[in-house]
Amino acid sequence: MKYESSLKQAQGLGSAKSGVHHWLLQRITAIALIPLGLWFVGFFLFLLTSPYEEAHAAFLSPWTVTLAVSFIIALFYHSSLGMQVIWEDYIPHELTRWALIMGTHLFCSFLAILSLISILKVFLT
Repeated sequence: MKYESSLKQAQGLGSAKSGVHHWLLQRITAIALIPLGLWFVGFFLFLLTSPYEEAHAAFLSPWTVTLAVSFIIALFYHSSLGMQVIWEDYIPHELTRWALIMGTHLFCSFLAILSLISILKVFLT
């Protein structure tokens, strides 16, 4: 029979430091992606039938660039957070889990930077 408190029994069973913050960031980005995603799909469906000059002119608007940059940042940050949760939940080996999380963060950061540079290049030229 153990005479330990509930707190003593739970110690060492996992971290309780950043889970709520991570969960909240994932929900905030998910909510932001709803209107941004609808805008993104609608905007590019419109651009599919537009000539090049009209499509290029559409990216010269500061509103369009702001929405596109917001969408890119929210999208890649949300996907990075989501993949981190998957790796933490399903990869038992600590070193493999760490490598996958770091690789995912680096890959999402690379794609986000590449996307932002592409958008800003069109906007600034």
